[in-house]
Amino acid sequence: MDISHVTAGFSGAGQEPAPRPLWRRLAPPLLAAGAGIATLVVLHVRDPHVEGSYGLCPVYALTGVYCPGCGGMRSIHNLTDGRVVDALQSNLLAVALVVAFAVFVVDWLIRARRGLGWRLPRLSAVTVWTFFGLLAVYSVLRNTPWGTWLAPV
Repeated sequence: MDISHVTAGFSGAGQEPAPRPLWRRLAPPLLAAGAGIATLVVLHVRDPHVEGSYGLCPVYALTGVYCPGCGGMRSIHNLTDGRVVDALQSNLLAVALVVAFAVFVVDWLIRARRGLGWRLPRLSAVTVWTFFGLLAVYSVLRNTPWGTWLAPV
């Protein structure tokens, strides 16, 4: 059986695909940055300190216990108002996550500009378990009399 006519037109062997245009490389990190900025704008314009403006935290409504996310929206609202100390007091983790997200998106944007793919940080098992352990300690401590400084305001 003669297959020369099938393989004769194939000239892509050993060639790398053409690089994607710049706008296609930058679109995903710019969309992520836009979503983050839109979230900040919404939380800045609509004050979460007003009771019921975003509903209730289901964990707090059912148990009366602050979850690790309680106070997160108030924290971000305070941060967009320039009240960093109030933001840290409302939810310490929310401020850290906003900073981590911003660093991730900026790194992604720089790498996309250079034609590289995005990267996730390499975390060892010890780091991941330490994070979850600290999250549990944070959750418990903010609900005790000794951790009132961690309770959302």
